[in-house]
Amino acid sequence: MKELFKIFVEGDADKRFISQLLEFLFKTSIDQGNIIKTSGWNCLVSPKTEEVYVNQMNRTSADGGVNLVIFDADADFEDRKKKLILWKERCHVDFELFLFPNNKDTGELEDLLEKIINPENQPVMDCWTSYEEALKQVVLPWREDTPLTLPAKKTKIYAYLEALLGTSKTQKEKIKEPNREYRNKDHWDLDADTLNNLVVFLKEHLS
Repeated sequence: MKELFKIFVEGDADKRFISQLLEFLFKTSIDQGNIIKTSGWNCLVSPKTEEVYVNQMNRTSADGGVNLVIFDADADFEDRKKKLILWKERCHVDFELFLFPNNKDTGELEDLLEKIINPENQPVMDCWTSYEEALKQVVLPWREDTPLTLPAKKTKIYAYLEALLGTSKTQKEKIKEPNREYRNKDHWDLDADTLNNLVVFLKEHLS
């Protein structure tokens, strides 16, 4: 595995997941300083905050290292990719780009996580799907026929882990994004085919 690299991600969940996936793939510990949380893609490209990231990328490139940007595609994969590439050209920085969930579709990290749960736990997710469908049927008069707001995808992953873990304070802490254990085979399958595009990307640029 390359010794010199920087990976730019959006949040705590992304940083934790990428860090543990790298340790799983390369069988080595990862220096957490190599994975940089930007607190959202807008913070990377904003003229008010971009300088720190531009400097980090340029320093890594100058030293012979590689920069990776791994962000969410969100609602429009092509638009997000276009904007990040334009920023790359404007700031004259060098990085390779991957957008969750699979570098081709719209979505986010949580869409990927949902697809790599331990298959034995699918009934938990099926219950959540039933819950969402039930919410769609609820009509509250005071909302003037406005449908109920469905919980965010982050809430779905949180609920999945909450159902699997215990009720103690220590167990509850394991649900939080910075503390999750994605290498726990009872919860997650890091060998899932859904990860292939990301795995290929990481191995191509970090091996």
